[in-house]
Amino acid sequence: MPVVALLASGCITGSDRVITPEARAVRYLSLEVPAWPRENRCFSCHNNGDAARALYEADRLGFRVPREALATTTRWAAAPARWDDNKGDPAFSDKRVANIQFAAALVAAFETGHVRKIEPLREAARRVTADQHADGSWPVSPPGTVGSPATYGNALATFMALRSLKPAGDAQLLPAIARGEQWLRSAVAHSVPDAAALLLASGDGTDEGAVAVRERSVSFLRRAQTSDGGWGPYPDTPSEAFDTAIALIALVKCREVPGVKELVRRGRARLVAMQDSDGGWPATTRPTGGESYAQRISTTGWATLALLATRDLGERP
Repeated sequence: MPVVALLASGCITGSDRVITPEARAVRYLSLEVPAWPRENRCFSCHNNGDAARALYEADRLGFRVPREALATTTRWAAAPARWDDNKGDPAFSDKRVANIQFAAALVAAFETGHVRKIEPLREAARRVTADQHADGSWPVSPPGTVGSPATYGNALATFMALRSLKPAGDAQLLPAIARGEQWLRSAVAHSVPDAAALLLASGDGTDEGAVAVRERSVSFLRRAQTSDGGWGPYPDTPSEAFDTAIALIALVKCREVPGVKELVRRGRARLVAMQDSDGGWPATTRPTGGESYAQRISTTGWATLALLATRDLGERP
């Protein structure tokens, strides 16, 4: 294995060992993702949704992810018919959000070769589509509510839902996709997660509408960056790990826009500085300062994805 790959995966041992922030996060999630179903006999949106997506991406990029870390999630995600039979506490489970998060994990498993058949994606997409509102959105929280790592908020939920429909390649889903895209095109960002979701949804479109969304979203995120380089849920609020991560994931797609690379470098440095010694991140909660295992795992999943997406703009070991 080349030295660069060894450095990235944290595989060098002895006095020459260099463990990158990404590798520390991957090592932490490799323990936590399979722990929940093993210890609780159910599957969770945080471990087997958000965090698992980060591990699938890390595996794709050549990080050392033990096979058993994703085995149970892969089997669960590839059987959408079983999702309603999850044994979690219904008082703490929103099936609309769960469908989106499990479907996103399934798409990640499919795109990285862990799942090879297309039919589970189509079944998952049909489940997700059933929760779409008439206006095209996936409303998972009251309007104006800022999203959190595990609850998303309406703009991010709608983007992630569409992200799970498109790979299914089912023509019957096209009207739902069109309605969702139209809702995102006309939505107004009121928070950093909103602006990041709308920026991600704009993709590489060159039409006037997509360009306008990108310009508005980048401008919002530029104004909202804090003096320490991170992002909070709103402009002029202290930086939080999740808000910083979702802003980075969105902005790195626009790295060629003047000034954006510097925004990303500063944001990445802040995210690294917030990482805990075990490789995870403190939970981003609404309101801030709460304690939540679920939010901590989802926060760490989003933060890991952000570091993986921006690793070429970080400091070299």
